[in-house]
Amino acid sequence: MPQAETPGIGVGPLTRLRWWTELPLILVVYASYSAGRLLARGDVSGAVDHGLAILRLEKLLHINAEHPLNRLFTREAWLGVPADFWYASLHYLVTPAILVWIFRRRAEHYRAARTWLMTSTFIGLIGFSLMPTCPPRLLSAGHGFVDTMAHYSSYGWWGAEASAPRGLGGMTNQYAAMPSLHVGWALWCGVLLWRHGRSRWARAAAVVYPLGTTFVVMGTANHYLLDAVAGVAVMGVGFLLSRPVMRAADAVSARLRARFAPVAEPSSAAGSPIVSAGCQTSAGERIPRQPLSRPGPGAGPGAAPADAGDGAAAAAR
Repeated sequence: MPQAETPGIGVGPLTRLRWWTELPLILVVYASYSAGRLLARGDVSGAVDHGLAILRLEKLLHINAEHPLNRLFTREAWLGVPADFWYASLHYLVTPAILVWIFRRRAEHYRAARTWLMTSTFIGLIGFSLMPTCPPRLLSAGHGFVDTMAHYSSYGWWGAEASAPRGLGGMTNQYAAMPSLHVGWALWCGVLLWRHGRSRWARAAAVVYPLGTTFVVMGTANHYLLDAVAGVAVMGVGFLLSRPVMRAADAVSARLRARFAPVAEPSSAAGSPIVSAGCQTSAGERIPRQPLSRPGPGAGPGAAPADAGDGAAAAAR
């Protein structure tokens, strides 16, 4: 299944990608990302300070939309419960589903899409490391936020520690709020659905899914509005870096192939117009099946036989 790059991201040599090589790559990258999130746990007091600073900035700009949304989701269970299921599951289901769909149905765009997603994800990991941020739900109650995941925990598999299953909250970094990769990955899904979907339903989902995710992460008090904006910015930077990343990967791959490729055996001289391939023959040596030439007149007993050209010239004389 030949692959090419998505127009606008980069055009490279056609390569053949197989699911049994892509799947381990995706799993290794995601495992590295998850481990990096855990290692990026910063000081809790510093994370709280960053969260409060974001909240103050939003209030100053009058864009703290997470407050009214969180109150709405807390008051109306018919909104809050589906929002919690959305937050806890779609992020981990829709993204790989879109990746598989691109691999199977739009194979020529797969490598560029995968590179864009991975590059943006690692940029987000850098953000988690440099700026651990306390989400709204973990701020003190005086700031007016309710953790809807904890509020409606009896409806789902999650507990009071983010979207992790009950008892596994310690395996996630709850202070990895800036940027919001829930929003970033949803935007990636939306762009691919819009560009490569053929139906109206695909186009509608391309708009609804990223926008819905943005409302969900704020209404459940898992992210600030500026976290969502940062998630969009990270995906934009990842998109711009996808082309050089693929070029660098191609260059490294070419060097490795050149270094570890088996040394080719010298080609056979069969079919070459020069029988001896430039090698000198010793005196008296003859090529097999070559007829012996009679020595010319006056030649001594030890004289070398004349070659075919000499014989022809003697006959002409």
